[in-house]
Amino acid sequence: MTALPDASLRLDRWLWHARVFKTKAGAAKAVQEDGVRITRTGQTQRCEKPSFGVRVGDMVALSRGRRVLVLEVVALGERRGPSAEARALYADHSPPPPPREVAPPPVFERGEGAGRPTKKDRRALDALREQED
Repeated sequence: MTALPDASLRLDRWLWHARVFKTKAGAAKAVQEDGVRITRTGQTQRCEKPSFGVRVGDMVALSRGRRVLVLEVVALGERRGPSAEARALYADHSPPPPPREVAPPPVFERGEGAGRPTKKDRRALDALREQED
C-alpha cells in the first residue's frame, strides 16, 4: 500500500483494487456513464474521467443500481488482492440499503400438485423472480 503524502491512483484502478467492480473496464465504464462524486478538502466535484487521481482521505460517492456507495479512501492499493486486503483500502460510510418490497405470492389458475406448470405459470414465476432481484 502506498504511503506517500501526495500519491494518487487512477479512480477506475482504485475502484477495481477495492473490489467495487469485477473488472477495471467495468469501473471505467461506470465512471464515464454514471459519473462519480469526489469530495476532497470539503469541496465536492463530479468526475466523469476514469483517469482522475484519488488520494488518501478522499470521499468517493457512486451509485450501483438502486444503492448509493460512499467510500472514504484509506489507502491506495498496489494490486488487486484478496477481499480482506480490498476492505482495508476504504471505510464504508454508505447509507443503509432501502428496504425490499415484499411482493404478494403469485396466483395460479391451477391447484397445487396439478402437475407440470404451464407456460403462463412459468412466466408468472419468472416475473416474480425478476422483481426480487
